[in-house]
Amino acid sequence: MFTRTIDLLGPEGFERLRRSLVVVVGLGGVGSHAAVALARSGVGRLRLIDFDPVTASSLNRHAVAVAADVGRPKVEVMRERLLAIAPDLQIEALRVFLDEATAPELLSGSPDYVLDAIDGLNPKVTLLHYCVTHDIRIAASMGASARTDPTRLRVADLSKTRVCPLARAVRRRLQRRGVRRGVPCVYSEEASLPVLPPDDSEDVLMRGRKRNRLPSFAVMPGIFGYALAGIAIKALAEFDPKTKRS
Repeated sequence: MFTRTIDLLGPEGFERLRRSLVVVVGLGGVGSHAAVALARSGVGRLRLIDFDPVTASSLNRHAVAVAADVGRPKVEVMRERLLAIAPDLQIEALRVFLDEATAPELLSGSPDYVLDAIDGLNPKVTLLHYCVTHDIRIAASMGASARTDPTRLRVADLSKTRVCPLARAVRRRLQRRGVRRGVPCVYSEEASLPVLPPDDSEDVLMRGRKRNRLPSFAVMPGIFGYALAGIAIKALAEFDPKTKRS
């Protein structure tokens, strides 16, 4: 299964992937695609974290969920499908909401890399702050919804991001907590489309308040997820394309 990956990364780089533990937090449109890319690339251990169930409205962008999965925990659906892809993959599927109280346990065990695909601002900032202050390598996805142009996607440190409102909000909150750099991000320089008001019939899990709806389609979350996984894969394999070409 991994022959072409070994051809690209080399045996030593691939072995580094096999020994790695990667944590993916958030298994929606972005995180589900990132997790699939990690599994197909040969990462040996995954810890998947998400509190939410699959909803009908998420089926337009989720990597593996189908209509029959609506109502099931995302972590269970992802675990089932990833094991069908890579039966030897070791997976921890944790249906837990990440916050200040749960972060230490969820990020225990010295993970080699963490991927942040969280939608909510508060848990996102909590995760990024915890990882940076505990020397855990992490890459983050900024806003993928309400955008349509794949050519405007960029990868840069959070301190260098532009245009994206989510990146700006995260950056400001982290700066107030003393974190100014050290978070590679996938983000878009395309101005986002307008958000829509909450819909009482929308099948989203409410946490005590209604949220605006963010229009989206399959393309952008998938691209964000694969770009996010690519950051981790190259770092873990210590892959340098310049050396490979020489």
